[in-house]
Amino acid sequence: MDTTRLPALVDELIATARDAHSRRAGHTLHGNSARHLRQTVIALAASTELGEHQSPGEATLQVLRGDVTLTAGADEWHGVAGDLITIPDARHNLRANEDSAVLLTVLAN
Repeated sequence: MDTTRLPALVDELIATARDAHSRRAGHTLHGNSARHLRQTVIALAASTELGEHQSPGEATLQVLRGDVTLTAGADEWHGVAGDLITIPDARHNLRANEDSAVLLTVLAN
């Protein structure tokens, strides 16, 4: 059985994101090419965006720490620690309004 202490991982990834040129860091907790479910913790330093990208398919985003905004076309969702959203099947952007970490869960095809 694999376990992860999420608060410690979030601390580590946010520190890495603050120092990284891209201002982001990530770690896949579960999943690889042989699995259908993938879970990745993504940390973004304040004011960092992932940039508009296509939906990965069936996916959810849970805010582990911080404050983020997900924008898809004219729709906007604001999330804070503890919030969960189903990612729309459309191009979207994720912005960290402060140092933040999210758990992305994707069902790979």
